[in-house]
Amino acid sequence: MISDADLSESGLAPAGAGRVLLLACGALAHEILALKRANGWDHLDLTCLPANLHLYPEKIPAAVAEAVARYRAEYARIFVVYADCGTGGQLLEKCKELGVEMVEGPHCYSFFEGNEAFAAHAESEITAFYLTDFLTRQFDAFVWKAMGFDRYPELVPVMFGNYEKLVYLAQTDDPALDAKAEEAARRLGLGYERRFTGYGDLAAALAGA
Repeated sequence: MISDADLSESGLAPAGAGRVLLLACGALAHEILALKRANGWDHLDLTCLPANLHLYPEKIPAAVAEAVARYRAEYARIFVVYADCGTGGQLLEKCKELGVEMVEGPHCYSFFEGNEAFAAHAESEITAFYLTDFLTRQFDAFVWKAMGFDRYPELVPVMFGNYEKLVYLAQTDDPALDAKAEEAARRLGLGYERRFTGYGDLAAALAGA
């Protein structure tokens, strides 16, 4: 697991005029840091909220509001690197209220593939279960144990009986992650498909920041 200390780099450079804070979901830390390094975006600082907030999406808007209040005076701009993420539009409304921008899209599966591309096949993949690089790394913590399958394996066919395949939306070419995602599909009793997406719309959103 990534520790809270690993998810913040805002102390690496002095904040102030012209600096932008990326207030992000902890599940996106690796991808954001990779894009920063690749593009030389040294004016962007990163701090992340715990990735396990996704288990309680109703808490995300309040957590974002608290963080915006904490950091607003230190930065020229704050950009929220969350999609809707199960908040039912509440996060978007909270960001409008706070006067900050956020990533477009319903969730990270969509913006990694590209919101337009994801929407085009959303209906035909209603029986697909998605993993990203992060969720593949943390499959046991965020899926297997979080859903109680480690204690009650008989729940797997109950909860996944209507799914047909697991789609691994890969941000990187990593054979080890590919193998881990395929193993996750086997454990869930699903077919497997790997789809390389790279960083999708996330790269464009950060470029705008």
